Parts: sequence; structure tokens; C-alpha cells
Amino acid sequence: MIHLYTWRTPNGRKVSILLEETGLPYTVHPVNIGEGEQFKPEFLALNPNGKIPAIVDEDGPGGGAFSLFESGAILIYLAEKSGMFLPSAPRSRYSVLQWLMFQMGGVGPFFGQAHHFLRYAPEPIPYAMERYRKETRRLYGVMDGELAKRAYLAGEAYTIADIATYPWVARHEWHQVELGDFPHVKRWFDAISARPAVQRGMKVPA
Repeated sequence: MIHLYTWRTPNGRKVSILLEETGLPYTVHPVNIGEGEQFKPEFLALNPNGKIPAIVDEDGPGGGAFSLFESGAILIYLAEKSGMFLPSAPRSRYSVLQWLMFQMGGVGPFFGQAHHFLRYAPEPIPYAMERYRKETRRLYGVMDGELAKRAYLAGEAYTIADIATYPWVARHEWHQVELGDFPHVKRWFDAISARPAVQRGMKVPA
């Protein structure tokens, strides 16, 4: 059994989607970040950085419980545990990891800042709003150009690179992006949205 500590955020939904896709058994432990539950000692014991998600795998490497935080690391771990969504062939594998790092280093941080300054900042800060809106659209353009060449971010197969990126794109309205402006991203997004496991994973925690 895998214990998933999560909340309703793109980073949390990456992991619940992958768990649904792989069929690995898991149980959900909601961590309400709006109420500061990520800073409770019991959660900090799992992730000293105080961020969701985190997992505890009762059947970890070598046997026994194994805890892990950082969503990208969790995706790699679960993909390797299940033998799914991360190719073993070196060229294909590194292509997937490349796009996973693109999400971790670009899409997540910049889309997240766009969310903050466009939706949550106590008062408008025009410079910040324009900076993160512009960079968000640039990243959409990068994805659109690459998805014009292939079905998924890292090739013709659906992988953890797509799973990592999809929940962020699912909030396109939050960062004031019309998907129709990026037709190849929209095609990719619609195809992933139709997957039953993705639909289930996006509802976690209920």
C-alpha cells in the first residue's frame, strides 16, 4: 500500500493521476494547505520542506516503509516501481526526464507565480503580472511548437512528462491563457483529459 499525502493542487494531482494510471494500491491522506496542515510536525517528518505531495510506500526498496517527497522524484519512483510511463531505452528515457525537468523548472514555478499575481496578490502589481503572464505564454509556445511534431511531450507515447504538466495546463484560465491560441497544446490537453484515470486522479482528494 502507498500512502499519499496530498491536496488539490497541480503538484498533488500529478501523483494521484499516476497512481490511478498504474493501478498501484494507495490510500489518500488529505493535507489541507489552506489551514496550514503541511506545517504540522507529523507532516514535516515526511517532508521537512513543508510542501505536498509526499508518499510512504509500505513496500519500499529492499522491503519496509520508504517515504519520499518532491513530486518529480515521486513520479520517477512510481514509474519505475510500476514499470510504466518511463521508458527504459536510454534515448527515450532521457527525453522524458528532460521534459519532466522542463515542467519542474519552468511550467510549475512560472505558472504558479502567474496564479499568485493574477489571482491572489492583495493588490495588483503590474510589473509582476506582466512578467509572469508573458513567461507563461512563452512556455505555452514552446510546448505548442514541440507538440506540433509529435503526439506527446517526449514522443509518441504518453509518459510522466505529460502527467506532470497536464494539471498545470488544466488551470489555464487561472493564468489567463486561451487554449485555442495554442492548438497543439489544446489537442494534447483534450486527449489527456479524456483518459478515465486522469479524470479520477484530478478528483483527489475528494
